[in-house]
Amino acid sequence: MKTIGLIGGMSWESSAEYYRLINQQVKAKLGGLHSAKILMFSLDFAEIEKLQSQGKWDQAGEILIRAAQGLEKGGADFILICTNTMHKLAGDIQQNISIPLLHIADATGLEIKKTTIKKIGLLGTKFTMEQDFYKGRLRDQFGFEVLIPDAADRQMVHDVIYRELCLGTIQSASKEKYKKIIDRLVAKGAEGVILGCTEISLLINQKDSSVPLFDTTKIHAAAAVDKAL
Repeated sequence: MKTIGLIGGMSWESSAEYYRLINQQVKAKLGGLHSAKILMFSLDFAEIEKLQSQGKWDQAGEILIRAAQGLEKGGADFILICTNTMHKLAGDIQQNISIPLLHIADATGLEIKKTTIKKIGLLGTKFTMEQDFYKGRLRDQFGFEVLIPDAADRQMVHDVIYRELCLGTIQSASKEKYKKIIDRLVAKGAEGVILGCTEISLLINQKDSSVPLFDTTKIHAAAAVDKAL
């Protein structure tokens, strides 16, 4: 079994899900008392969020690079960034380590490829929905047409992530708003929707949608287990 390196803490709410899901799947595959070999470097999200909001991505990248290098030195065989948004810096991180980085958009793209879906909706932080580092990868490497909510809906999705989900707050009113946004994406032609923030699955699940939902936390964790085993 390979050792999985996790860059977590962004937020710790979803990082805990990564730890749980990876260990559950290793146990399911190997049985008995088996659990995953994991190293986690958990960051202070307040520091990262401040740099995000100020557009200081290079400084945030330096923090994540140091974390990745620490995991490599600690014996990790490959690395996951336990957040969709910070994959904006995935290329910079990969260039500064000699072990593989398992990209969340690649794992998600491969999962969607198992279906006949061509048009996929994307929910996440404004950075993930509006910038091209995620959408472009899904388009260029997998051939998907990626649909995002309108500006007001993008702001609402973003605010719920940072003001509620990252703080462990789950509100039924926000759930209803997300369900309506998913419905509007479906009306635009989305055949499925990516839950492209690792906290969204704390609020929304498949029964809340008329089309397939792709939980990036679960997909990324499953890809890590496959690679580890």
